[in-house]
Amino acid sequence: MSIVLQATGIVAGYGEVEILHGVSLSVQEGEMVAVIGPNGAGKSTLLKTIFGLLPVREGTVLLRGEDVTNQPPDRIVTKGMSFVPQTENVFPSLSVNENLEMGAFIRRDGLRERLERAYDLFPDLTARRGDRAGQLSGGQRQMLALARALMLDPDVLLLDEPSASLSPKMVDSLFEKIGEINRTGTAILLVEQNAREALAKSQQAYVLAMGENRLEGKAADLLDNEEVAKLYLGSDLNDA
Repeated sequence: MSIVLQATGIVAGYGEVEILHGVSLSVQEGEMVAVIGPNGAGKSTLLKTIFGLLPVREGTVLLRGEDVTNQPPDRIVTKGMSFVPQTENVFPSLSVNENLEMGAFIRRDGLRERLERAYDLFPDLTARRGDRAGQLSGGQRQMLALARALMLDPDVLLLDEPSASLSPKMVDSLFEKIGEINRTGTAILLVEQNAREALAKSQQAYVLAMGENRLEGKAADLLDNEEVAKLYLGSDLNDA
C-alpha cells in the first residue's frame, strides 16, 4: 500500500504557545489510524494543523506525495482530504439535504448519485432530509457531518472526537458507520476520546503526550500494551 497522508516533524500552536513539538505520523491507503493521548496532548491541534486551519511552524504535510503544508483548507479539500471537527460541524439553519449539497460545493457533477450514496449509508437521515440540521439529535448531527464530508469522495478523512457527548448506543452505531466508510477504501485519521474503541477499530495508532510522539505501532499491540492500558485506557481522553 502507498502512503496517502504523511506529517513529519510538525511544530504548531496558538499564538506564542507551542503545542506540537515535532509530531510525525503516516496513514496508508485504505487504513484507519487512531491518535490517542491524555488531555492537552495536542491531538485536535494536530488535525487542525494538517488540514490547514493552523499554521505549520516547522515540518511538512504530504498528501499522496504532494506538499500541502500551510495550504488553506479550501485548497486541501480539492486534493482529496476532508475534515469533520468535533463541534460546529453542520450548518444548523440549513436542511439536511442542503448540508449535503454544501459538502459537494466544488463538485457539482453526479450530485444526485452522491446524495443517494449518502442516504444509503445513513438511512436515518433519509426521513429528515427536509428538516433543519439544528433539529437533529447529537448523534444524527454527527452522522450528517460524516455524510457531508464524504460528498467529495476524499482519499483521507480526518475525524476529531466523533463520539464526544454521544450515548453508548449511538457511539456503537457511529463506529459501525466509520468502519463501513473505511472498508469502502477511504483512509481515516481518527482522534478519539474513547481510546479503547478507537484502538479496537484501527489498524495503526499513535499515542501523543505533551505534544510529542510517545508510542506508535499496530493498534492491536497498543491495545494490549500494559503502559497504554495503565495510562490511557482507564479514563476519558478528551483533548483541550
